Amino acid sequence: MNDLTNLSDLEIYVLIPLLIITLLTQSILLFIDAKKRNKYPWFWGLWGLIQVPMPTLFYLLFVYIPHKKS
Repeated sequence: MNDLTNLSDLEIYVLIPLLIITLLTQSILLFIDAKKRNKYPWFWGLWGLIQVPMPTLFYLLFVYIPHKKS
């Protein structure tokens, strides 16, 4: 059984590209949608590059859902 202290090389070579792809995808999608709504696209795009999934959750709560209601 593997835990975080005992990752094999194969697991690291799979996890790192998956993390990079996830961060880039999140960042691009947040940037594009924020640009459509004129809601600080660079802020959302850069924040989306730093961590996952908090920027997406905050974007949904503070930009996407309120914009949909109006």
